Amino acid sequence: MLSSRAHSRIGTVRQLEVLLTVYEHRSISGAAKALHLTQPSVSMQLAKLSGAVGLPLYYAVGKQLQFTEAGQTLVDSAREILKSYEYLELKLARLRGLETGRLQLAVVTTAKYFIPHLIGEFYEQHPKLDILFRVGNRQQIIDYTSEDEDDFYVFSHPPKNPDLELVEFLPNRLLAIAPEKHPLAGRKKIPLEEFASGPFLRREEGSGTRHAIERFLQERHIDLNIRMTIESNEAIKHAVMSGLGVSILSEHTLAFGGHSGLSILEVESLPIITHWYLARRKSRPLSPAAAEFLEYARNLETVPVESGIAWPLSPNQ
Repeated sequence: MLSSRAHSRIGTVRQLEVLLTVYEHRSISGAAKALHLTQPSVSMQLAKLSGAVGLPLYYAVGKQLQFTEAGQTLVDSAREILKSYEYLELKLARLRGLETGRLQLAVVTTAKYFIPHLIGEFYEQHPKLDILFRVGNRQQIIDYTSEDEDDFYVFSHPPKNPDLELVEFLPNRLLAIAPEKHPLAGRKKIPLEEFASGPFLRREEGSGTRHAIERFLQERHIDLNIRMTIESNEAIKHAVMSGLGVSILSEHTLAFGGHSGLSILEVESLPIITHWYLARRKSRPLSPAAAEFLEYARNLETVPVESGIAWPLSPNQ
């Protein structure tokens, strides 16, 4: 028997869910819309929770809600409580087996080109699973790891975080590209300094590809001639096709996203060799679906692709 009955005095699980949604949206109306409830229903749940705690939880500043110290304390504890429920569900799922369940991944933008191919083959083997994935740049995926809502996070350059377990599962080569009719196209052993002196199109701050390129060039004391910063691999490809400059992109972007109109250059010291990693929080229980996917990824040697897709690409292809 529990020695304390605090759980019966301080609100219900539903009230904690409502509290967190209000905290996320900082408004009653926003939370009501997200929860598919009426605004009076949301206000009533919060009033009951505030009454149970015996302290005010928030106050209005203009149209936005600000949380009191008691409210913030309750929000922090609510997250821990609801995370415990999620972990319980994962442990029970392990007992139920793999037939049903959920697998959730968060992947960096470059990985979006090949992850669907991995998921597709895995899903064929386990068609009753609910598989979801969300996409962001490297910094966004790093931020997602602290939320602990995904089974795996896919990085080419994972953060140094002792709370994460890393599994290397596929190579990722970064290749130099230029327009088809560029003066460097077709040349052999182009000096890295010459390539870097041309107008360069780079990814935004927080991108794993940019992180890898900058680290690679810093080690060789070479500076790029930056012309433009672009927040999309696809936009960079089209900008290169249009003659705005040269760039370096992952072979997966070129293989799965297409490279018509581009020339892959044979530059000395390139390609930049990196690897893809599955990262997972060590504290998060492995569901049967997650455990099976982890084993599947560990045994991959190449990305499953449809016939006719030339992958991996060679620098002179």
